[in-house]
This record gives sequence, structure tokens and C-alpha cells, in this order.
Amino acid sequence: MKKTFSVNLGNQVYYIDDDAYLRLKEYLDLIESYFSDQKEREDIINDIELRISELFTERLGISKQVVTLKDVEEMITIMGDPREISGTDEEPRPAHERTTGPRRIYRDPDNRMIGGVCSGLGAYLGIDTVIMRILFILFLIFGVGFLVYIILWIVVPEARTTAQKLEMRGDSVNVSNIGNFFKDEFESVKKSFRRKKR
Repeated sequence: MKKTFSVNLGNQVYYIDDDAYLRLKEYLDLIESYFSDQKEREDIINDIELRISELFTERLGISKQVVTLKDVEEMITIMGDPREISGTDEEPRPAHERTTGPRRIYRDPDNRMIGGVCSGLGAYLGIDTVIMRILFILFLIFGVGFLVYIILWIVVPEARTTAQKLEMRGDSVNVSNIGNFFKDEFESVKKSFRRKKR
């Protein structure tokens, strides 16, 4: 007989074995220690917890309701070692190198002109957003572009979370890529703020 704990990850409550709880706590503490001095720490930790929550939800069901040590170890394998971000693992990676994963189609709220359809399709297909917009204008001239755009605007979900934005680009949703995503966003905000000050 094992003890179980209830934990809240990404606003979802999970029941977890005691040994799995200790391993998960150790993993999250390691992540928090890496981001402890950065301003974007809370957002990064929240996005990482959301992704962990998604992974646990995939493994649980009617016949299985408790997260086990095996589930936590599989999650850690998918999410990656937090030391990869700081480059303290045995084979350091460049800071902005991203591991790839399956692409998913979303509307891109960050680069949108109207609904984010063209920028989302561009990110999904690996095509420049400007080219996608030109293609839609050409389709508009032939009469089908407006209807296709409206249908895609209704059907395609918007990328709201960091995980969805990474999936839209085809990046794996792991600790390293989430950390790099926030660093890139933070740098781009700093650059645009400097430009506005001038």
C-alpha cells in the first residue's frame, strides 16, 4: 500500500504516489532554482506546469487515476533536463537551438493583421507570413480567398499558451524550448521598448 498526495498542476488536481511526488518535487525545484533570478520566472514555471499537466492527463483515464513514478519519469524524458537550458549537461547545446516536434496548426495572435490566419499558416507551413498574405490576396481576387479566410478564422484555434505557440512552429514542448521561448520574447520586448524610447 502506498500513500498518495494531491497536487495542483496547471489548475488541475492530480493524485500522485509518494515516490512519484518526491521525484516530481525534485524536478520542479530544479527548474525553479534555474529560473530563480529571472523576471519571467513565474510565466515559465506556469507554462511548464501546464505542459506537465497535459502529459499527465494523457496518461490517466477511467482505469488509471493515480500518477506513478513511471509516469513522472516518462514526463521528465519528454520535457528534458532543466540543466540543458543552462548548459551544465555533458554536451552543451547552443542557447537558441530548439528540438523539433510535430507541427500543429493555430492562428498566430502575435503576428496577426486581422485574425492571425495567415501568420499561423505561415508558421505551420514554414513559409514567410508576407507570402501567405499575398497568396490570400490573390485568392481574394479570384473570389474564394475571403470565404476560405473566414472559415479558417472560425475553425482554427488561436495559439494562446506557450506550448501551442511552440507546436505551431514545430518545436518540441520541453523545458529547454519553453525557457528559450521566454528568453526570445523578453529580448524582443526589450528591443521594441528601446526603439520606442528613441
